[in-house]
Amino acid sequence: MKIGELAKRLDISTDTLRYYEKHGLLSFSERSEAGYRIYSPKHEQQMQFILRAKAVGFSLKEIQELLAIKVDKQLHSCGEVKQLTLQKRQIVRDKIAELQRFEKSLSLLADACCGGPELATGCSILTTLEAADDPVI
Repeated sequence: MKIGELAKRLDISTDTLRYYEKHGLLSFSERSEAGYRIYSPKHEQQMQFILRAKAVGFSLKEIQELLAIKVDKQLHSCGEVKQLTLQKRQIVRDKIAELQRFEKSLSLLADACCGGPELATGCSILTTLEAADDPVI
């Protein structure tokens, strides 16, 4: 199938397919005599794997690692895949905790501010952010 057909089947752009091919995640396609990229069902399966891995949060580098393991399953253990997954989960948990700290700090800042028409010269948010010796909330 041509690139447009595969893109349509996967509901992605042709640029996305070219990007993954260029970066080595999707194996290179054959070319027709006219120079068109020709993709097989194997390419569709590869892209489905890539898109699913991306949808659960794996980065391109991590997806490359997973693909390398997938290609040579007999040389790798399930434990390796689980370790990659647990590492990613910890990164996500750390990011969630950081975002929760941001949300708490922003709420405290917003709650302390009158938000009225007064001049910003006495704005509690600006004062707090300007305080060099005071960590932000």
